[in-house]
Amino acid sequence: MNHLLNKIKAYDKKDFLLTEYLSSSYGDLLNRIDWWQSKITDNGIVSGDIVALIGDYSLDAIAAFFSLAEIKAVIVPIATRIKEEINVRVKESHAQFYINVELLTVDSMNTPRWEHPLINGLREEKCSGLVLFTSGSSGKPKAMIHNLDNLLASYEGRREKSLKMMVFLMFDHIGGLNTLLNAVSIGAMLVVPNERGPESVAKLIERYKIQVLPASPTFLNLLLISELSEKHDLGSLRIISYGTEPMPESLLKRLRAYFPKVRFIQTYGTSETGISSTISETSDSISLRIDDPNTESKIVNGELWLRTKTQTLGYLNAPMDSFTEDGWFRTGDQVEMDTNGFMKIIGRMREVINVGGQKVLPSEVESVLLELDFIQDCIVSAESNAITGQAVVANVVLKDQMDPILLRKTVRQYCLSKLDPYKIPAKIKVTESLNVSERFKKTRIG
Repeated sequence: MNHLLNKIKAYDKKDFLLTEYLSSSYGDLLNRIDWWQSKITDNGIVSGDIVALIGDYSLDAIAAFFSLAEIKAVIVPIATRIKEEINVRVKESHAQFYINVELLTVDSMNTPRWEHPLINGLREEKCSGLVLFTSGSSGKPKAMIHNLDNLLASYEGRREKSLKMMVFLMFDHIGGLNTLLNAVSIGAMLVVPNERGPESVAKLIERYKIQVLPASPTFLNLLLISELSEKHDLGSLRIISYGTEPMPESLLKRLRAYFPKVRFIQTYGTSETGISSTISETSDSISLRIDDPNTESKIVNGELWLRTKTQTLGYLNAPMDSFTEDGWFRTGDQVEMDTNGFMKIIGRMREVINVGGQKVLPSEVESVLLELDFIQDCIVSAESNAITGQAVVANVVLKDQMDPILLRKTVRQYCLSKLDPYKIPAKIKVTESLNVSERFKKTRIG
């Protein structure tokens, strides 16, 4: 943590954070870190305590985060506003304290100090911890714990750059934290949208001349079909990084045509292993190669396995089924390797549709559907079928109204030229919009 505090001190006069209501410098961040350290210690929080940090990006949220890391607490960032989800995460992490950064309050939960082996290990090593959540198969979120000191150390040695970056992914997401820590390590300016909708983001890009936009493919498609470049000047963008879900090749082609001067970078990471540096084969390609001294990778039966120096110590409330005995994490991502040593992430293995014993990847079908000009967006999922076990179903958003019979006929004819017959959607359902999570990932149904 000391090296990041030294960076913050060195960048004292530089702009750090812009929100709708506040403009802050790195010097302001340093002052708020001092303020939060006093408030935290005055409320009895000490090294090894588990603290829920409620709120999304703000000067106070970031300052509280760094203050807790400095005293070696275990931090549980929770960015959702859904009360039920907050309560579940507080309970599953056994948080002893509850910080509400909007209200500037610190409250004791009157919870006994949890004597969990992984947390005790951090306490013995006098290291800070980070608890992140991922979806569990039973519906209960899985809580994983990281050595935060180890994660922070991975940002050492980065050179100062004058960049304006949008922070898009949320405060409790590994990708969002990566944006924050990377920005602080290089002295970049962060811009935080009050809302993460395309209109709000486009306005901020124009107003502050943002150069770097990290986002999900789902959000980028929403930005694309909104045609906001006709209302807002997005010409300042130089880099768009994307991850969190597969990028359809046809969507990337559309984006490249829409933003011809922008460099597109595919990122890769998981909550369990952290964000790994990658190299894309070209800016037009979804093929990438992991190129990170802290990351080992291999492909086993079509699945990507990772082993990193920044990976989680383990789950606090679930078995380590996704990890091998020698530390490899089975990502659940299905990949294809080409002859040049680059790989394509083609989908989640659990989302594969089984049509009479034949495997169908939803992302492959989605990419073909998005090649059709009259389809603005789509999501492909499985539906039970008495004969084949499962059938392929596509929910589509159309640019204009279309006769249902003509739609089915046109889609089928086009898909026959691109896909095997069993991959062609058996049903096409027209909808005005798709189910998208608050983290801008499509929610598959079926």
